[in-house]
Amino acid sequence: MKEIYLDNAATTKPLEKVVDVVADIMANVYGNPSSLHKKGIEAETIIKASSEYIAKVLGCTPGEIIYTSGGTESNNSAIIGTSLAYKRKGRKIITSSIEHPSVLEPFKYLESLGFEICTIAVNNEGYINIEDLKEAIDDQTILVSIMHVNNEMGTIQPIDQIGELIKQKNKDTLFHVDAVQSFGKLPIHVPKSKIDLLSASAHKFYGPRGVGFLYKSKQVRINPLIFGGGQQKENRSGTENTPGIGGMLEACKYVNENKLAIEDNYRCTKTYLADKILTQIPDTFVNGPPVCESAPHILNIGFKNIRAEVLLHALEHQGIYVSSGSACASSKKNHSHVLRAIGNPKEDFDNAIRFSFGLGSIQEDLDYTIAVLKEQVALLRRYTLGGKQR
Repeated sequence: MKEIYLDNAATTKPLEKVVDVVADIMANVYGNPSSLHKKGIEAETIIKASSEYIAKVLGCTPGEIIYTSGGTESNNSAIIGTSLAYKRKGRKIITSSIEHPSVLEPFKYLESLGFEICTIAVNNEGYINIEDLKEAIDDQTILVSIMHVNNEMGTIQPIDQIGELIKQKNKDTLFHVDAVQSFGKLPIHVPKSKIDLLSASAHKFYGPRGVGFLYKSKQVRINPLIFGGGQQKENRSGTENTPGIGGMLEACKYVNENKLAIEDNYRCTKTYLADKILTQIPDTFVNGPPVCESAPHILNIGFKNIRAEVLLHALEHQGIYVSSGSACASSKKNHSHVLRAIGNPKEDFDNAIRFSFGLGSIQEDLDYTIAVLKEQVALLRRYTLGGKQR
């Protein structure tokens, strides 16, 4: 049976070269980067090369890159670490209603410690209300955390405008950007956007799982969440994951050096599938911004009168892999907080399928997907009565 993977926002298949690099480093560059002998220096060299390349992409310095286990740790470190470090300056922190759980949960934790949480609402396309943000920032605001690209709908927040606004209202307020869905796909320049902290994860751009990074401006302090040997200037203790970092470097080079062709492929693929679904399958609609305005690799479609989980498994039986929302929350029974936040009616909370595209997405696979969708949607709707599953 054909296997078609359209869940690249959850994780991407690592490049073959990435797999080879990781394996080679594991086998041959096995020294501890903190060791002073040759094997340690070999490992340290790989980490330095990675930091230099990522810094070049972001427009920062290599010393501002902290390696983590991925996006969740980077977000937690940025939010909890800075909030605790700056709590004497203020206890107000701001985020949006459609952030990833790895942002929202740290905010809940900080609220339990007495921080004031301000959540900015979004419109029906998922864009934050800029005027609400402007109103919310005051002299007690120490941190604003806004994601660049929403992981469920692909909404691209105007981070240049947001960064400028934050610094105009309070130059001491820190700006954190969750760039897990945008790094390697959209251009990011941290000085231009006035970003103080930025999170990224390798497995979202064809690198290995279990490794990511946090950009932290050298002017910013964080309280570490992990204590031990004081590695990475005491920002994150623990022996660095040299094979993972080397693999991430390889993936970063590939997506950066081929960015225009990759983005064009994503957009063509997404536009083609969206057009076919919306014109050939009745009672379907796009969640989030218009197809041409959202992130190139994410398409969220609602299918009226069908539970997303049922359709997901029907597609899976035909070898097509998609998602019903954030992979990090897919095992929970709660409806999507993102679809609630954009004001979808209750009956549309649970009918959305996220298609997300990668390097392996080709038109032949999309044609097969459309044919299967038409068949399965028609079949499943025969078993509905009044919009409810029997």
